[in-house]
Amino acid sequence: MIKNTDMGLSRLLGSDIKAKAEWLYGSVTARNILKTIFTDGTFAMIMYRLMQSSQRMRLVPMAMIFNKLNAFFGRCIIGRGAQFGPAFVMIHSYGVVINSSVKGGSNIKLEHAVTIGAEKSESPVLGDNIFIGAGAKIIGGIKIGNNVKIGANAVVVDDVPDGATAVGIPAKAK
Repeated sequence: MIKNTDMGLSRLLGSDIKAKAEWLYGSVTARNILKTIFTDGTFAMIMYRLMQSSQRMRLVPMAMIFNKLNAFFGRCIIGRGAQFGPAFVMIHSYGVVINSSVKGGSNIKLEHAVTIGAEKSESPVLGDNIFIGAGAKIIGGIKIGNNVKIGANAVVVDDVPDGATAVGIPAKAK
């Protein structure tokens, strides 16, 4: 699931911002990257990557500072141990909550108010190429496959296979 965890901070940030520019504006141009840097959610993405990098370098006080800056200014909470691969995109960051033990692959896109959380000390593991709609909740020690879409406000408590779309409360994979 997690690939390229030893990519440098600038490469990870670059992949995140380029993926967001592509998602929002349809292409990666200098103008679109500049616009992307100033859109909602990008600050939270940057704080997350700085926190993740600080954590990896064992600079725990710095990781804590980036975490708190993200909570206050980015309006989201991402646990210091959460791991996502390249092209991690928060389309909107407001209300996002991610448990510290969540593991995610590359090309994951989140809308606002998404929760990815633990249940009984077990957290979700997410594959690659996943879209998670606004207000969705993914809870417990479940696996989300590759190329998956999670609908808005879905509550996912069971595994979702590759290529599926999960919608509803509780979510059913289709």
